[in-house]
Amino acid sequence: MENVQDKDHQTLLREPRLPIEPVNRLIEPLSRFLHVESASGIVLVLVTAVALLLANSSFSDSYLRFWQTSLSLSVGPWQMSYSLQHWVNDGLMAVFFFVIGLEVKRELVLGELKNLQAAIIPLVAALGGMVVPAALYLVLQWGEAGQRGWGMPMATDIAFVVGCLAILGSRVPKSLRVLLLTLAIVDDIGAILVIAIGYTDGLHLSALAWGFGGIGLIWLLLQIGVRSLPLYVLLGLGVWLGFHESGVHATIAGVILGVMTPAQAWISQGLLAEFVQKLGDVLQGNSGLLEDERQALVESVTVAAQESTSPVERLEAALHPWVGFGIMPLFALANAGIPIQGAGFRESIVIALVLGLTVGKPVGILLFSGVAVLLGWAKLPDDITWGILGASGILAGIGFTMSLFIAGLALTGALLDAAKLGILIASMVSAGLGMLLLVWLLPRPGQPSLTNTSLTTAE
Repeated sequence: MENVQDKDHQTLLREPRLPIEPVNRLIEPLSRFLHVESASGIVLVLVTAVALLLANSSFSDSYLRFWQTSLSLSVGPWQMSYSLQHWVNDGLMAVFFFVIGLEVKRELVLGELKNLQAAIIPLVAALGGMVVPAALYLVLQWGEAGQRGWGMPMATDIAFVVGCLAILGSRVPKSLRVLLLTLAIVDDIGAILVIAIGYTDGLHLSALAWGFGGIGLIWLLLQIGVRSLPLYVLLGLGVWLGFHESGVHATIAGVILGVMTPAQAWISQGLLAEFVQKLGDVLQGNSGLLEDERQALVESVTVAAQESTSPVERLEAALHPWVGFGIMPLFALANAGIPIQGAGFRESIVIALVLGLTVGKPVGILLFSGVAVLLGWAKLPDDITWGILGASGILAGIGFTMSLFIAGLALTGALLDAAKLGILIASMVSAGLGMLLLVWLLPRPGQPSLTNTSLTTAE
């Protein structure tokens, strides 16, 4: 008798599941793959390899011409006509930057950047990882044609860093994962500011006013509680168009809109529980509600279930697969395919970028972090040594996506090809060397964690 009761109790506790259709058995493995963060880094590596192979094969001319194919949009006398590469870089990448904005907002409100004391090390490390590489690059390129590309060695590619950490698996302590991801996000904020300040040519104030007018309208609608996603998408397109026509790079609109997105849920978990409990009474026939009232309650529960998570969380979850497996690979296909020639390796800009990313990044991260610890502003987490931080700094030299993006804004022609080559070489060296050092320095499973030796001044 007790066994029967135990089984009944287990049945009641069993988590309810939606019905499984045959198509779900086909889609579910793909869905799981698309939601694994490291998978997007693997796809990005494969697509980059494909782009390089095509650009250096007998199909090179056709491949490179394809991305210059003109694509036009027109309404009456108004027309926009740009190459496919431009639509990817200025259009689709605005969605990528929107997701970056969402990540920044989440970190500021809910994540590591919410607690300033905990965020000091990654903030200071990120600052060093931007200032020192840019300074080293400028020293090597001062007075040269590539001087304008000083922002290229400042970035860290989140997708590749996450992929590398995933390969190392459980050996990576949570504190190191948080530090690296926070550092990469702060790097992205810095790169966004670099794009906005350093690579804006000739402002059209009327178009810029249109863009900021749209932002103001979105802010007003958020304040009065409008929650219509299609309306915000339409207004967001208007903001993007205003920035695009103003001379300020259009992707900045994506960042601003991402940061404006609410990070707090509209419905609390407690209120959702009340709705669900009331719905349970209705389904068991204990509510006494009329048919119309029952339907209204079901609709309210549907809205409450959706609004119990914040817009930032919902949009991140919805857009990450599209960005990681669609937009970023397309960007790599459109920008990473460069004809590699022997002479290109000797270009001064290639050397400047390789040194900026592989040397400047770890030096800047270690130098600024060391100063912060010596001044007593912060301390390293107990399971991160200075050696591990240095190896992580090398890994942060994987610039790729953002570095290629800035290169496309700063340079043209053969100089742009040379810069892309430098970014690819630096990213590969940083990934390989950083991974090897972390494999050597991180404790193996079951091995006691190392404790860091803090930098202190003699008393």
